[in-house]
Parts: sequence; structure tokens; C-alpha cells
Amino acid sequence: MPENRQRKSLLLGAGDINVSFEFFPPKNDKMANDLWAAINRLGPLCPEFVSVTYGAGGSTRERTHNTVTRILKETALRPAAHLTCVDALKEEVDQVAQTYWDAGVRHIVALRGDPAAGVGQQYTPFPGGYANAAELVAGLKKINNFEISVAGYPEKHPESPSLKADIENLKAKVDAGADRVITQFTFDNIHFLRFLEQARAAGIWVPIIPGIVPIHNFRQVASFATRTGASVPAWLARRFEGLDDDENTRHLVAAAIATEQCMELVDEGVHSFHFYTLNRPNLVYAICHLLGLRPLKTAPLEQQRAS
Repeated sequence: MPENRQRKSLLLGAGDINVSFEFFPPKNDKMANDLWAAINRLGPLCPEFVSVTYGAGGSTRERTHNTVTRILKETALRPAAHLTCVDALKEEVDQVAQTYWDAGVRHIVALRGDPAAGVGQQYTPFPGGYANAAELVAGLKKINNFEISVAGYPEKHPESPSLKADIENLKAKVDAGADRVITQFTFDNIHFLRFLEQARAAGIWVPIIPGIVPIHNFRQVASFATRTGASVPAWLARRFEGLDDDENTRHLVAAAIATEQCMELVDEGVHSFHFYTLNRPNLVYAICHLLGLRPLKTAPLEQQRAS
């Protein structure tokens, strides 16, 4: 680590870095225990918000709702519910959103969504449904004054003909009322910084938050990156060479890589990061610690809301 960056990292504190965490809803009791262990581990770091994903084709709608409302009731965290346009009438999506509002949820991550067949398959708008995320954002704003986050793609969405077209689509989402952009993960900061510059040039002035994915398993992450349009640099593959059966070293390398990526962005003036936790908190916690965040120890997570 260069000397000037080392000095900066030592000076960073919780007030310098903002984080948010993404979780996915559990499928069974074991996964539910893992999820709540992750929430209790990361919650004391006082994230700006935590989001809960929505499966392809809306396949986890009920589990997403149950997870979000439990976070709202039992913790001091601000939950954000993912909501998509896939395989649902506008009226059905609106009802889900209204249910969230009635439960006290004020933040929605509005996404077009992946087709039920999975990432990389052809998307077809559902008849009578919202055609895209921009329409969904506009519809949500008509229901109530939700805080709305939307997705951005530093290396463009796989279905987009160009980065320019992708920026135009992002502008439509922001013009419809989006308050924040959370990006797909990327491993080379040049992609994020170029995307940020082009978004600002297009008149997009809402916060744009880089998505960070800690690499628990390089092969799995590389495979998913390929399907979602994120490039995997050769240098990244070399750092994980020979570590397939060495989880401890793999995690040390992953923490170093993600922290280095974040610190490079801090040098560029970026101070907010969205972590795709995969419901595995320890690596994320280590990265946040290296960035200067420390847990709030004044009260257990479950008691903070009452205080």
C-alpha cells in the first residue's frame, strides 16, 4: 500500500465512509439462521440501509416481504425492499408496494428484474405490467413518496446495445423519480469512474454508489460476472491461482482486493459503498473494519430501535 494511501486509511473513521448491505431472503430454517447471524454481525456497523433481494420472476416475493418487515420490526436498521416488474400486472406490483408502505417500509430498490428463466435469458415485458424500471419508478412515486434506488451498469447491461444507451435508460429512471443509483459490481475501477463521468455529463446528479462483491469463491463469482456483463481482469484470476482448496488464504486475498478497490475509490472522492454480502458477513465485516468502520456497542441491535 503506498505511503500516502496508508496514512489516509489510518485517518478514515466511521464518519468518512458510508456503507449499505444487500441480503437475500432465506429458503429454509438453516438459511434463516445464517441470514440473521449476518444481520446481527453487520448491523452494528450502522449501515445507511440494508436491502433484501427479489428472486427471478418474483419467486421470493413472500420471503422478501417477511424478511424486510422483520428487519423493520426487530432492528434499528433501515430496510429497502427489492421490487421488480417481472411476471406481474401493474396492479399486483402496486399492491405489493402499498403493503410495504403500510408496514412502514419507505425505501424500494426498483428493478426491471431478471426473467424467470434466469440471468442471460431474453426479457419480455409482462402484458399489463410495468415494461421497465423507469415505468416502475414512476408508478411507485404515484403510490407514495418512497425513497427509490435503481441499478446502474458500469460496463453496460448485457442486453443494452451500448453504454450510451444504458446511460439514457438510467437517465429515464432518475427523471422518473429515482433518488440513488447502485451499480453492478465491477473489479476494475476505471469502469466505475468512466460510468460516473458519463452519468454526470448526461445530467444525472443523484448519488451513484459502487457495488462491491467480496470474492468468497473466485470461480463462482467469475461465472456470474460473465453472465451479467462484468469483466474479470486477468490480474484478478492470477491472485486466486492455486487457492481453490485454501479457503483461509482465499478470504485474506479477497479482503485485501476489495479493500484496495474501495481505497482507490476513496482517493477519487467516493465515500459510499454497497456490499453484496451473499448472507456471509465475516469477509464484509473485515473489509469494513479496514475502511475504518467500528461497531456501535452502546446497545444490542434489537434494543437500538427502542432507544
